[in-house]
Amino acid sequence: MSDQKDQTFQELSGYDPGESNNFAVDDFETLGTSGGAYDPQGTIPEQDEEITTTNAFGGEEPAEEDRYAAGASDGVQPSNPLISWGDEEDESLSQPSAAVPDSQASALDDLGGLSALTGQWLKNVDPRVLDLIYWRDARKTGVVFGSMMLVLLSLAFFSLLSVLAYLSLAILTVTLSFRVYKNIMAAVQKTNDGHPFKMYLDLDITLKEEKVSRVTQTVMQHVNCILLELRRLFLIEDLVDSIKFGLLLWVLTYVGSWFNGMTLIILLVIDVFTLPKVYETYKVQIDNYVNMATTQVNGVLAQVQSKLPFLKKKAKTQ
Repeated sequence: MSDQKDQTFQELSGYDPGESNNFAVDDFETLGTSGGAYDPQGTIPEQDEEITTTNAFGGEEPAEEDRYAAGASDGVQPSNPLISWGDEEDESLSQPSAAVPDSQASALDDLGGLSALTGQWLKNVDPRVLDLIYWRDARKTGVVFGSMMLVLLSLAFFSLLSVLAYLSLAILTVTLSFRVYKNIMAAVQKTNDGHPFKMYLDLDITLKEEKVSRVTQTVMQHVNCILLELRRLFLIEDLVDSIKFGLLLWVLTYVGSWFNGMTLIILLVIDVFTLPKVYETYKVQIDNYVNMATTQVNGVLAQVQSKLPFLKKKAKTQ
């Protein structure tokens, strides 16, 4: 029975066990132009001979390597090359960027009003601080903002020494409790996790000389600018600017009578964590109103200066 099954299989498949090299090669690459016969000697076709493959419909088509070589010779890169050497330049990077219209470029270059002022203020701010005041991570910003408000409100009702003592005692209580809890858990579970604050103990918190020098230079530049501006205002170098400065000081006398210093600091912190985000959300509307108000103020100042010529600023001689 078994011999009959083997004979039937040989007749259907064409497989002859006596001839090891007699098998179908329709699904493999045909070598040379000999009609697809397998060469037992391992003869390699010449370089000019075409290597073809049999497709699903029974026809012959050039092998993938020949199609890739033909595309390269025609100056056209194939859509999916077999091998990528990493030297090809990305077409998206090599394409020239779209030109910006002149009107749009001039509008981008001549940004004025509150946008330019905000960009100038935030130019030298650390990106991590910007992420906090713009609420990029709501949880992190909430923790920082809440902690600052808690400390400031405590300073508003208690002395600085009391606030520092209670705050330090609270931090020490939390860290001590956590250390004792980890030691107990390690003893119960018989594990050796090490110090729970080892990661923070290994951090380098020493002040670097380069950073301190850079910060000091920045602070000194701002201090020098403020001193020069105050000298110019108090010694009446420009009459209009000195009058404006006097009006500002007069307004501050009323502000000082309404709020104390700690209240002003609390309001300042609230403004830092709210106004930038509000301006980012409603930038277009706020810029429109600011431009309208600036236009009105400049118009009034122009009328006043036209009636009072001595208030006009004198051109500075180089």
